[in-house]
Amino acid sequence: MSLVNIKIEGQPYQVEAGLTILEAAKACGYEIPSLCAFNHGECNQGSCRVCLVEATGARGLVASCVYPVSEGMEIKISSPAAVQARRRSVELMLSNHNKNCQQCDKNGQCELLHVAQITGAREDAFQGVHSETHIDTLAPGLIRDTSKCILCGRCIARCSNAHGMGILGFENRGFATFVSPAENRSFADSPCIQCGQCVNVCPTGALMEHSEIDKVDAAFKAGKHVIVQAAPAVRAAIGEEFDNPVGTPCTGKMIAALRRLGFERVYDVNFGADLTIMEEGTELLGRLQNGGVLPMITSCSPGWINYAEYNYGDLLPHLSSCKSPHEMQGAVIKSYWAQEKGIDPKDIFVVSIMPCVAKKFEKEREQLITNGNPDVDAVLTTRELARMIRRAGIMFNRLPDEEWDQDIMGDYTGAGVIFGVTGGVMEAALRTVYFKLTGKESEPVEFTAVRGHDAGIREASLDINGTTVNVAIASGMKSAKVLLDEIREGKSKYQFIEIMGCPGGCINGGGQPYVRPCFMPNEGDDILDTYKEKRAQALYSEDERQTLRQSHKNPQIIELYEKFLGEPNSHKAHELLHTTYAAREGFNEVKK
Repeated sequence: MSLVNIKIEGQPYQVEAGLTILEAAKACGYEIPSLCAFNHGECNQGSCRVCLVEATGARGLVASCVYPVSEGMEIKISSPAAVQARRRSVELMLSNHNKNCQQCDKNGQCELLHVAQITGAREDAFQGVHSETHIDTLAPGLIRDTSKCILCGRCIARCSNAHGMGILGFENRGFATFVSPAENRSFADSPCIQCGQCVNVCPTGALMEHSEIDKVDAAFKAGKHVIVQAAPAVRAAIGEEFDNPVGTPCTGKMIAALRRLGFERVYDVNFGADLTIMEEGTELLGRLQNGGVLPMITSCSPGWINYAEYNYGDLLPHLSSCKSPHEMQGAVIKSYWAQEKGIDPKDIFVVSIMPCVAKKFEKEREQLITNGNPDVDAVLTTRELARMIRRAGIMFNRLPDEEWDQDIMGDYTGAGVIFGVTGGVMEAALRTVYFKLTGKESEPVEFTAVRGHDAGIREASLDINGTTVNVAIASGMKSAKVLLDEIREGKSKYQFIEIMGCPGGCINGGGQPYVRPCFMPNEGDDILDTYKEKRAQALYSEDERQTLRQSHKNPQIIELYEKFLGEPNSHKAHELLHTTYAAREGFNEVKK
């Protein structure tokens, strides 16, 4: 590692060659106001001009997020010219911004307001005409409001970096510029997979999830039996909304909060995850033993399903026909649970707490309506749940740790817990497939070869009782595309593939708490690099604490099959727990 000598505010430092001024300053104890590098990891080529500084060897002020340090460079952060320029940059953004801060869901975590306070920017410094506003509320998952957009380009970069897609881009030029899907289409009329990664990086409220809190309020008011179920990744992140360190497991307090919000039953989607493994594992074994379509690809991530339907309609037979865990559990609640409780399914309102924005789209699919009733009626993100808790005046960190309701579907295993991590569905399935093929449990129970929170491709080859199973795991559509193209070309060596829509899996879903170092003073400087690992560890630790760690050992799952479903992949199981997919007309280019 080579070093260069620089000065910042007249003080000498040695820093790593190749760093930008912004990175070097951070390493030396200076935090230059910015809207990119230290907020989300997606640099936007210095377009916002919030991080301007003076530097020797440069002509005028430079954007510190893209300008590299060099030997002997002298940097001035607080010179009058730099301070005024940064203030002016923010004031120009404010001049074209919809400043209804009190009504904005980003209030308290708005990065524009944060840099305005740091730079001393005045909201009325420049008066004039605002650019035309475009508001898109048609898609079930996402809302776009250009009156709050500051044209930073972070959403554009995230869509490209995570998925290799270009759903969002700059339209027009000059004062008329705005960010949107091509031709200013709605998200509902574009091949957007509704993952919400753009929402995670938006510094203002220009991109937000479509809130369904009002739907839940209406169900309570109508006297419905309002049942809630929470996904495993939610417990690993909900604490961050209440100033707990990243990776703090808050399962018990989350359950207590849900009860105090008035839900009639509080269930864990891990039960649905165990059920998914029974169905998906049996489906995989059937394909392996009966010459079925291989590789089989998991179907738990609705963002990935959207991507497949838009771009790989010819490969849809490779997808498992299993519904996602919360949809399976919703179908069971409105059939078996309703039957056992003597309640008309029409009077049941199922709410899923999800780390995912795409789940809002998923629940609207026609294929997920059973006997005239949607399997799930409303989806709330982790962030929406936090809003409801705060609205109710509940002091989250002072709540006792409570347990899930245990009637009919309260049990779960460690295999269900790890569904929230990339590689978790694969590992959970292998635990049961191993038992089905060998008649004994794997030792050790963990399949660590498929673990890892990165967004690349991981692969493993397993010999299970003489049957070789080649598997691969990918998260983020940029990585998934590599595996899908191999299948299309007839070059895939795998029998089983797990794909997650969001990089790192559900722990990094589009509905999870924002990771904003500027609002997280108790976290380390490396939080953007470690938050996925910390959330993942919260789930792996819960898996390790469970007495039962294989889905086929869940006693209530066993009872469900004995009393109601018959056996995995039975006719009744297919009616309730499986679904179909279809290529999206107008977007899909199917290989001939």
